Amino acid sequence: MTIDDLPIGRVARVAHLIANTAGVELTERLEEIGFTQGESVAVLTRGVPGGDPLVVRVGQSRFALRRSEAQCVHVITDCV
Repeated sequence: MTIDDLPIGRVARVAHLIANTAGVELTERLEEIGFTQGESVAVLTRGVPGGDPLVVRVGQSRFALRRSEAQCVHVITDCV
């Protein structure tokens, strides 16, 4: 499951990052801003129309992510 799949308000933990067509640079940037293994994440809201971008809380910070970026962050929900 990725952040893009999370319902609004559902808390999860980052499992790992997977590079998409944007490459490793994107996953490195996501890691630098806090999307690290085990960190708490939640989708706070989605843009209208189409659900893009997503406002995501990671730790105590908030970021707007494109859906393509959110699909790089794989999460675990059953351990939170």
